[in-house]
Amino acid sequence: MATSGTQRPGGRTERTRQAVLHATLDLLAERGFGELTVEAVAERSGVHKTTVYRRWSSPDGLVAAALQMGAEDDWKAPDTGSLENDLYEVAAEVVRYFTEPALKELPTASVLAAFQSPQAAEALHDFYADRHVRMVPIAERAVARGEIPSGTDGDELVRAVCGPIFYRLFLSRESVTVAEARVSARAVAVAATSGAFVPVPHSED
Repeated sequence: MATSGTQRPGGRTERTRQAVLHATLDLLAERGFGELTVEAVAERSGVHKTTVYRRWSSPDGLVAAALQMGAEDDWKAPDTGSLENDLYEVAAEVVRYFTEPALKELPTASVLAAFQSPQAAEALHDFYADRHVRMVPIAERAVARGEIPSGTDGDELVRAVCGPIFYRLFLSRESVTVAEARVSARAVAVAATSGAFVPVPHSED
């Protein structure tokens, strides 16, 4: 998404960008999207509010740009030597990220912001799309090891293993632990072995 102020120039401009977007993330975690203001971000970051308005325009633009920073990290898919354990590591990371007191406020606020702001929703979509690309090797390695059939949809593997976690977190509002991550990973790995995630060609009438 081409949002003003999200490019990565060097020098003072980059320091300003980092200060503003990290302040945005801090305030999003503390207050939620509904209470986020450009003035508060400017005060927290030490950047004049005129500059913040000029580059990011609004809280929507700030949150979208801040969430896009997730694509700048060096995260890689786990490589444990088995499909079940790779999927477990992915699901367990989601559990920890959304439940540990020191971590959970920001990711939870980011998801809620996506329901209130189209720009934030698009940025969150792009973040997870990037994660899906980085997790392609999980399915590829499992196919190479002979664990699952060729043609298995890696994106569907990821959705299937994380879906039950997000259901508990945001719909049924149940407690979630890494034990549920293990159950989900085992179930998806067994289903994948049987070819459940190989797309079925549509028949033409």
